[in-house]
Amino acid sequence: MIRLKTIEQIDGIRKACHLTADMFNELLPKVKAGMSTKDVDTMFYNFITKHGGKPAWHRENFPGSVCISINNEIIHGVPSKKRFIEEGDLVSLDVGIDLDGYISDSTHSVLIGNVDAEVKKLHEVTKQCLQAAIDACVNGNRIKDISNAVFDIAWGEHEYGVVYEYCGHGVGLDVHEDPSVPNCPFRGMNPRIKPGMVLALEPMINIGTDETELAANGWTVLTADGSVSCHEEHTVAIFEDHTEVLTDLNYK
Repeated sequence: MIRLKTIEQIDGIRKACHLTADMFNELLPKVKAGMSTKDVDTMFYNFITKHGGKPAWHRENFPGSVCISINNEIIHGVPSKKRFIEEGDLVSLDVGIDLDGYISDSTHSVLIGNVDAEVKKLHEVTKQCLQAAIDACVNGNRIKDISNAVFDIAWGEHEYGVVYEYCGHGVGLDVHEDPSVPNCPFRGMNPRIKPGMVLALEPMINIGTDETELAANGWTVLTADGSVSCHEEHTVAIFEDHTEVLTDLNYK
């Protein structure tokens, strides 16, 4: 069931999302080569709790505060004291904040040092895909309009693999809500986008195959061919006459 949020609920979600934007603005420049992914997770956890929030992923028993996915890890990278960020890595940081019961969800990928040109291109294309998803996410359109917008850029223009087994979703009162928001064409329910919807739009784009594998830890999703993946995500709220990017880093 799709839960349409009230103005009051969207205001609460907006506050969580703005705190998330503040967090990324402050901490993304501090993610460096030589840090363990546990170091990064602790840094984000300290920010969240210092500002009165809770890591949203703890609601789903994820073993960390941030999903930190590197290179061929698509999503749900588990923080570890033994996993170190290296020069040339693409690091995706997927964070949600539970602030007074309202949930944010956002992902930004960062390039560490001297990154391969093809990886830089992937990063730029993934950001283009996210913007295309946002542009298509307007009152009166349907979920497939979002999916097609992402797919047309990633596969249609660049022949990148578009992850189909994992996708965007409703968010705000829980971490994962209806509807699902795929990043590629699909069959089945295709809801109309309506005012009051709050959606997490999140293209997951691979240089190679669209197929995935689950790591031995039971959490981390990998590209089946070992190619690099990139993940970008914003939480948006739909109104009658506009769509607001609640996690916009430049919201102020």
